[in-house]
Amino acid sequence: MLLTILGGCGAWPAAGQACSGYLVEHDGFRLLVDLGYATVPRLLERVSADQIDAVFISHGHPDHCADLNPLLRARTMRDDPPAPLPVYSLPGALDAVLALDRPGVLTDAYVLHEFTVGSRFDIGPFRAQTRLLPHSVPNAGIRLTAGGRVLAYAGDSGPSPDRVELARGADLLLAEATYVNQVPENSRRYLTSARQAGRQALEADARHLLLTHLQPGTDTPAARAAAGARYDGEIGIATSGLVNGHEDPQVGGLGFSQLVAIRNPY
Repeated sequence: MLLTILGGCGAWPAAGQACSGYLVEHDGFRLLVDLGYATVPRLLERVSADQIDAVFISHGHPDHCADLNPLLRARTMRDDPPAPLPVYSLPGALDAVLALDRPGVLTDAYVLHEFTVGSRFDIGPFRAQTRLLPHSVPNAGIRLTAGGRVLAYAGDSGPSPDRVELARGADLLLAEATYVNQVPENSRRYLTSARQAGRQALEADARHLLLTHLQPGTDTPAARAAAGARYDGEIGIATSGLVNGHEDPQVGGLGFSQLVAIRNPY
């Protein structure tokens, strides 16, 4: 299993960065998990649009799904469009982004698979298990298993025992950490801090923790330190171009190499 970070900003993309988007590969199968603002240009630096095999969207906020539209355009507005792209989401989560184009433009570009949260299903070589996690809109965390490795991704969510169970024993927990130490009172049910993410990684006995969805301008060393106040495993920050937790994809055997072998994605 290979994880490439296309973007890890929360709410909007910082200069030179992108919002939530993750390319997960195994046995030649390419799965996109979330496609927030500015992720498609990052994706197209690595692979062509027709080389994507499936998409999973955790929830319908645009910083997690807005770039599904340009991805579908890149696949269908060509002389030789590929087969329709399987897209997995909660019911109704993608209504807004799929309505951005006039009727019929993207009809043949995708096949929508709406699932019930809590479902288990296969996406190519990946065994997917989903859990409903608390957010301001329905949000599905996902646990992906392939090749004996486990990647857990929470989408956006407030603290929840289900978030811990999703990550139980995972090789890597990719965890939303919008704030460093304290979430504002009006968002505490829906979002998580880096400190809370570290505590959850500890409770879940996850082997590695990668913090994502940090607000632009966040002090990333402070976020890493807050997560490490309780959790003593390896901690990284999700930024565009990160491959298995290491900023230099040329270097093997470092970063999150216990999850998968590192290779150059370019």
